[in-house]
Amino acid sequence: MELYETREGPDGQTLYVSREAERGEKGPFLVVYEDEDCETRWGYFCTNCESFDNAMDSMGRLQCNVCANYKKPDEWDAAHE
Repeated sequence: MELYETREGPDGQTLYVSREAERGEKGPFLVVYEDEDCETRWGYFCTNCESFDNAMDSMGRLQCNVCANYKKPDEWDAAHE
């Protein structure tokens, strides 16, 4: 796994931002890990506003709580609307 950079997380811990990305409407979400070996996944980093403050629901929708950047679920079914 190729790392993009390290950043300080919300609780002051070092987080490892990878080049793995999920496409967002305003910019990609990069996958974040707790360890340099990329074994323990932590969450996502919004590249649009450079925030870790985002959430994913059970359908796989990902939304940034700061800038409203979002990713639609991988599998979409109109019955869920």
